[in-house]
Amino acid sequence: MSITPERKQALIEEYKTKDGDTGSPEVQVAILTERIVNLTEHLKTHAKDFHSRRGLLVMVGQRRGLLDYLKRKNQGRYDTLIQRLGLRR
Repeated sequence: MSITPERKQALIEEYKTKDGDTGSPEVQVAILTERIVNLTEHLKTHAKDFHSRRGLLVMVGQRRGLLDYLKRKNQGRYDTLIQRLGLRR
């Protein structure tokens, strides 16, 4: 259900904007998206796990806030990120 350190490091390498970058909005959104996908799969089999469902909603809200921030600051980076992650259809 949680993200492995190797997978997290791979996401950081894929979405970093410069060397040593672990906290940019792109990296944070990518990690949150991975966690959201994992938790969504968990909830498909454990429908009554309401504690995890609340955690999912918190993560979705956090990701939404980061995406709003990125959209405000740099529309181009926002567009690139949502396209790479496949968040909008």
